[in-house]
Amino acid sequence: MSARIERLVHVGNVLIDLVMNIPALPRAGGDVLATSSQVTPGGGYNVMVAASRQRLPVAYGGAHGSGPFGELARARLAEAGISILQEPTTGVDTGFDVALVDGSGERTFATSVGAEATLTYEQLAGIRVGATDAIYVSGYGLVFPANRAALGRWLGTLPDRATVVVDPGPLIADIPAAVLEPVLARTDWWSCNLHEARTMTGETDPERAATALAERTGRAGVVVRMGPDGCLLLTSDHGIRHIPAFEVAAIDSNGAGDAHVGVFVAALADGLPPAEAARRANAASAIAVTRHGPATAPGRDDLDRFLASAP
Repeated sequence: MSARIERLVHVGNVLIDLVMNIPALPRAGGDVLATSSQVTPGGGYNVMVAASRQRLPVAYGGAHGSGPFGELARARLAEAGISILQEPTTGVDTGFDVALVDGSGERTFATSVGAEATLTYEQLAGIRVGATDAIYVSGYGLVFPANRAALGRWLGTLPDRATVVVDPGPLIADIPAAVLEPVLARTDWWSCNLHEARTMTGETDPERAATALAERTGRAGVVVRMGPDGCLLLTSDHGIRHIPAFEVAAIDSNGAGDAHVGVFVAALADGLPPAEAARRANAASAIAVTRHGPATAPGRDDLDRFLASAP
């Protein structure tokens, strides 16, 4: 059983988001003019910022590059008060993705990987992990050959009471079973969206998908995020519960899942029961989708005010 959480150590991937807001995706071979754009760190950065804004100490243990994108990532991590545990990887820059956000708020990505996909066991072994650390693992890291070999070996060395949180991400189908199963066995909290849960289990019904996941993972529990329908929370002591969403006018879903899992971990660190932590995470996602950009999780005070005024 995991201990109280005092720090989040993220060993996923920070890359740079080239975000463009567009009316609709262009047809094949076509073009479309963006109504606005920005260049900002994304990927694991969003989860870490979400947790840090809830005043949970956060450290980045993933790899980062030595070029301009790596410099931008490190600068923004430092601005957010996030510790950086690795030295820059020489000879390669941090990767980037193009994030297209259409008029409905849905986002589509194309990614070019960089230094974040070159993590080694030796780098991970240099991280001092204690029983009160929460370790966040991204499915993207389990797709990249170097990272998954390093992570698979390293996870087996962690203190048993350290809390392992895994979010498989949209590339879940690309993670080999031989890589995924040992990770599932060590995971305390598995957090994914409904599409990912269905992909993993073959179950179309949300509750059956969540139950099937819990049979394979989740030493503490499973969270299945369902967007405007809230989330499902499954724990061994309370079974499955539906945690309702908060009704808002969404304009950009980019980063909403990251906000959810980051705030969920921070709420657990505050000592909240899982159901209350999931409700707080739902509220954070609701606020996030009303803002443009990937790292739009609210600060602690904003989130408290939102919840105080919610029905």
